[in-house]
Amino acid sequence: MPPVVWTPKYRYKVLRGKIRERIRTIVRQVCKEMGVTIVSGVLSTNHVHMFVEIPPHIAVSYFMQRIKGRSSRKIQQEFPELKKRYWGQRFWARGYFCTTSGNITDDIILQYLEQHSDKD
Repeated sequence: MPPVVWTPKYRYKVLRGKIRERIRTIVRQVCKEMGVTIVSGVLSTNHVHMFVEIPPHIAVSYFMQRIKGRSSRKIQQEFPELKKRYWGQRFWARGYFCTTSGNITDDIILQYLEQHSDKD
């Protein structure tokens, strides 16, 4: 069960209101299609934390490619006002953070996610 974290480009605090709700919906759709279980997740204004169970036949990189690609495309189509801030075709920053939960227990990760709040 890897925890994954990714951010919008330039770490702008744009994950609010309707954009936030739409990203949540898109991420849930992609996870359901791929058979990925969301154990826990936090959507802050400038980053996303998820603790997921990814089937062994799916690479984490492929999962992230699908999540970030589909959400970026749909968000930019549905919210044209973002084009002023995000010129080009990318909503998310390059890369993501992922680690295995082997060095620490799953309970510690879940506890962190529960206590994680937006301090901005």
